[in-house]
Amino acid sequence: MVKKEMGLWIDHRKAVIITLNDEVEQEGILEIQSNIEKHVRFSSGRKSHSPDSQGSTAEDVRDREFGDELRRFYEGVISFLKSADAIWIFGPGEAKVELKSQLEHDDLGEKIVGIETVDKMTNPQIAAKVRDYFTRR
Repeated sequence: MVKKEMGLWIDHRKAVIITLNDEVEQEGILEIQSNIEKHVRFSSGRKSHSPDSQGSTAEDVRDREFGDELRRFYEGVISFLKSADAIWIFGPGEAKVELKSQLEHDDLGEKIVGIETVDKMTNPQIAAKVRDYFTRR
């Protein structure tokens, strides 16, 4: 039986998925864009923090929209990962941990073989890192 391993570099803006079948790269590089603009949180400089102030309401709406878009992005990424036997997640920020939590919530957590913090990388660097990771396992 062919073993399907997937390596995933992710941040809040995009995900890059590399698929290996029996340690041979398949299907090229899949890149999924999130359509999320940089999320800005306003933490100071406001005189009123009451729920009925307009600034707070607008901020709440932006936070909800960001969260909804992020959920849609993760759902799209997970739809590609479901067929994997092993998933390795890496990336620079919080997105990898958030995706790991969502995979666990969707009963796919047992497929996760590792999670690692790395800086931004080019797609060829990501593909090379995934090949190296799974051939060393």
